[in-house]
Amino acid sequence: MQRAVSGPALPRRARRRTGWTRPLKTSHIALAFALCLSASPALADEATNLSGSILVVGQKQRPIEIEPRGLAVSLADEQFAAINAFNTEDLMKYAPDFFVRKRYAGDSNGVPGFRGTHSAQSARTLVMVDGFVVSNFLGNSFSYSPKWGVVGPGEVEQFDIVYGPYSSRYVGNSMGGIVNITTREPQETEAFVNVQSFAQPYRQFGTDDTYWGGSVEGGVGLKQKDGPWSLRLTGRHFRNEGQPMMFYGLVQGGAAGPAVTGAVIDPAQQQAASAGTGIAGAPGTTASPIFAAQSPALITQKQGKARLGYDDGAITGELLLAYWNNIDDQHAPDCYLRDASGNPVCGDGQVTLGGINYKAAGANWSRTERDEYLLGGRIAADLGGGWSARAALSTYQIARQKAYTSNGYDSGRTGGAGKLAESGPTGWVTGDLTAERKGGIGDIALGATASFYRVDTLNTTLANWTSDAGKAFSSETYGKTRILSLWTEGALHLAPSARITAGLRFDDWRAYDGGLGRLGTTAPNIGLPVFNSYAGRHETALNPTLSGQVDLGGTLIQLSLAMATRFPTVGELFQGSLNGDGTFNADSFDPALRAERSKDANLLIGREFGRIKLTGSLFYQRVENTIFQFFGFNQNGVSISNYKNIDLTRQWGLEGIAEARDWPVQGMAIEGNIAWIDSKTLRNPSDPASQGVQFPRIPYWRVNANLRYDFTTRLQGSLGLRYASRPNTDLDGTQRGDTYGFASELFALDARMSWMATRQLRLSAGVDNITNDRAWVYHPYPQRTFLVEAGWRL
Repeated sequence: MQRAVSGPALPRRARRRTGWTRPLKTSHIALAFALCLSASPALADEATNLSGSILVVGQKQRPIEIEPRGLAVSLADEQFAAINAFNTEDLMKYAPDFFVRKRYAGDSNGVPGFRGTHSAQSARTLVMVDGFVVSNFLGNSFSYSPKWGVVGPGEVEQFDIVYGPYSSRYVGNSMGGIVNITTREPQETEAFVNVQSFAQPYRQFGTDDTYWGGSVEGGVGLKQKDGPWSLRLTGRHFRNEGQPMMFYGLVQGGAAGPAVTGAVIDPAQQQAASAGTGIAGAPGTTASPIFAAQSPALITQKQGKARLGYDDGAITGELLLAYWNNIDDQHAPDCYLRDASGNPVCGDGQVTLGGINYKAAGANWSRTERDEYLLGGRIAADLGGGWSARAALSTYQIARQKAYTSNGYDSGRTGGAGKLAESGPTGWVTGDLTAERKGGIGDIALGATASFYRVDTLNTTLANWTSDAGKAFSSETYGKTRILSLWTEGALHLAPSARITAGLRFDDWRAYDGGLGRLGTTAPNIGLPVFNSYAGRHETALNPTLSGQVDLGGTLIQLSLAMATRFPTVGELFQGSLNGDGTFNADSFDPALRAERSKDANLLIGREFGRIKLTGSLFYQRVENTIFQFFGFNQNGVSISNYKNIDLTRQWGLEGIAEARDWPVQGMAIEGNIAWIDSKTLRNPSDPASQGVQFPRIPYWRVNANLRYDFTTRLQGSLGLRYASRPNTDLDGTQRGDTYGFASELFALDARMSWMATRQLRLSAGVDNITNDRAWVYHPYPQRTFLVEAGWRL
């Protein structure tokens, strides 16, 4: 259906509501195995009841907050104290076979990844704060990462991580895994303040600078002495300048321009291009001279939260309100080119370099502003007779999001023309109702969940890119999805040392009110907004889960099986994007995408040997209709992206986890893990060359480890390791390199020292990436970064 709109161009919302990898470096693998083989937290005198609990790696002081089927990790203060945590998501950086795609401190595109999850498959991870959903299922890419910013690292009490969709309680977006962040609940009157300062000396191509950042976080907690009420108020102000994320190359051709010097040739990019493994993919091609770096991202974030609690022993409740403001300023592209007078040249036209004519473009200026809110409430009560019930309702709203971008460097510098993409109000609402009975030889749980997602993005053109005054309609995309679900789980205790848990989940999914608007190109609608509406879709899914475990003389064995359905998000179905030249890309989404459907299995074996605990994991996942975002160039050389289904992908792998405490010496704790992952595209008729090739951005090897040592009761030191072998960059496995534009090997050593100067005052200093390893996830990861921190608690 099409309709022409005459008159002013108003937005719709105004009218209606290869399997190839680089070998492990010898020094890297030696260090990795040294840390892993001497590793883990289970004291000999701990009363650990293996037969009564799922395998949980990490802290054991508090129960895990999410149902731990399959591999489960629980992290708390003991682990947090050894981590340089610039942001909340850093607190998980050494978890087994896990990573967060974090490019710099304050990065709002930090997508978590489990095992064989691509670093842009954000819709395959369910993330919650105190049980309230903060996963951004409005889309599925690096732009839709969880809303980590609503929580400051100083208020986190516990991180619980579960790998895979092995509990029927959770929606199919748990196909990769589940993360729940538990914030601190006051036990008495308390207060805290944390102050950080950090610096990253950065050297890459023609960029040579030091980027600074810091934060102030604080809060107070009040607990009623003889009553059920508690209140916690927290806030954080964060500011950081992240290194440039993009580097711009000259495009050969065109007329002559001013003679310039200063361009940089990347030897690694040149080597990849000559070998036919570069982005162009043709043997004998030449890497483009780099003429500029994108402006460093100056990030300013403000976060505030109020948590009201109630607990009278029979009824517990919580009300949570969080606010997050994020501003990303990029107003200083680093121009490498110089004209004959020594003045910087940054593009928007032709230049002549070494007698060859080039076009320089892309060094835009930009500013993004966001205001976001989380409001949630939950209540739980003991109903008697072994029954309990709980209910939760929350909403996350992006009240304002405006992304201003200039049309080139000169426009950015002079306040010229540009573009504006704005969203909001947009967001989601989720609800959860559960009833459980425990006792006897069997436990049973019943529940219902609901979620609603809505997005509406308006793109306009601007005469002055810094102001939305006089904006003119360009395009608009919008749509909604919802899922209504029923589930049940039952556990049968066959013996004190054995049990079986089975579950079933029914999902009813609907996509509706989707469409796009753009300027008409044919009479009589030339230059007028024309809107296309898409037919609604409705699907259902029924997915079982089954898990069994047994304790055989201190060796715990658990086998978990599951099926899961991950329905397409609003963004994949309806949310169009802009091409690299600013025009609307009508092929960037697909309203007919099929749901992802997985079959999963996980075998765990764990045993404690005195002060050491060893855990082995074998996992398998087979996914039909994998939704993948393809990037490329059209016939005019303009960058484009689109979502398509891949018929069949498969991953399997092995994980070894070792934990030790007070071993090999008193006061030392080591947690180390190593994983081998084989993730393949098995069937993809639309691109046969990808079949049998290792899935993009999935390394064959991943190692995370952390060693802590108490030099005294007040002084602790730690050493951390993060390693991933070099993966493929593209689906066909033809793009490989260790430089900008590729996914590379990662090797980072981190260190930290903390001193309790008094009972209340802690002073810390640390460094991440000690060896200054240069790693890439297309964009550059941070280079060596220094941190100093002071923390005070009442």
